Amino acid sequence: MKETDILVVGGGPAGLCAAIEAARAGARVLIIDDGLRLGGQLIKQTHKFFGSKDEYAGTRGFKIADVLLSELERYGDRVEAITNTTVTGYYTDDGVFGALTGEERYFKVKPKRAIIATGAYEKTIPVPNCDLPGVYGAGAVQTLMNVYGVKPGEKALMVGAGNIGLIISYQLAQAGVQVQAVVEAMPKIGGYLVHASKIRRIGIPIYTSHTIKEIHGKEHVEGATIVQIDERWEPISGTEKYIEADLICLAVGLSPLIELLWQAGCKMRYVPELGGYVPVRNREMRTSHPDFYVAGDAAAIEEASTAMIEGRIAGLCAAASLGYRPPDYEERLEGFWAQLERLRRGPVTEKIRQGLPKAMKEE
Repeated sequence: MKETDILVVGGGPAGLCAAIEAARAGARVLIIDDGLRLGGQLIKQTHKFFGSKDEYAGTRGFKIADVLLSELERYGDRVEAITNTTVTGYYTDDGVFGALTGEERYFKVKPKRAIIATGAYEKTIPVPNCDLPGVYGAGAVQTLMNVYGVKPGEKALMVGAGNIGLIISYQLAQAGVQVQAVVEAMPKIGGYLVHASKIRRIGIPIYTSHTIKEIHGKEHVEGATIVQIDERWEPISGTEKYIEADLICLAVGLSPLIELLWQAGCKMRYVPELGGYVPVRNREMRTSHPDFYVAGDAAAIEEASTAMIEGRIAGLCAAASLGYRPPDYEERLEGFWAQLERLRRGPVTEKIRQGLPKAMKEE
């Protein structure tokens, strides 16, 4: 049994920032992450971030991970991190978490507070032959290329024109993969125009109001049929188009990874604008369970920049609830919320602005 003030489940951008703020305030923090190293999605991201200096604008994702880890190291023994470890469950009768390192070492953790920063899992599309070798989620493609240096295919079809699909399409092209097309079911792209412009400039076509109908191949992916869809999402007969590819990359959205919050009995609401079921929380990122806080994609599917700020709010407030309240607590909390409001301006984040009030609990 390990005991700590605050357990942070997830060592991605939200979890790292939560740990930094909690340790800065004086709390003892334990981070548990299932990856081989801390950083989460940041270690896969080679593109530069937007925003302002406070959100590391102009810095590549994997460099931001290095910055956060260096910041965390300042607090020495106050922070412990355990990697290659899955938090397997939460036991409501005694407030204990179970954790498994690799497949060998099982242990328990009893924290005073928990910050759930588990991120999200990738959605898929159940089309014929979607189980063939060569069909990947976008995160897997990023891991292969940017973490392990593996070229995942020669000819790729990207399904999804959100930021993830657009960015990875460009990264595939940089790695020498011929991106045949990007397919998007919506009538317009969902990602930033700057990312779409980059891939259009290098000759990658984007088919909006299209979806993948079938994947072809025997032992592995050999191609796919795409089709145009109408406003009712019905295929338009005669618009089928065959695209040769040995790699199908699915970037069709994320869903919050919130099993631990369900287990803890936290109040949940289905908010489609935020990605599905999300925990109800207040301005401190505290859920209906007084010992549980949430941050990042587990709270709502957004960008890494907002995840980092939410993590800082959760870490600051969780520590304060245990008596580790810094003199500048109110100033820092209001400052973080001001940053979030700046990041959530504009047409791209309109859905987030619509969904967030539905997930906030009444004080």
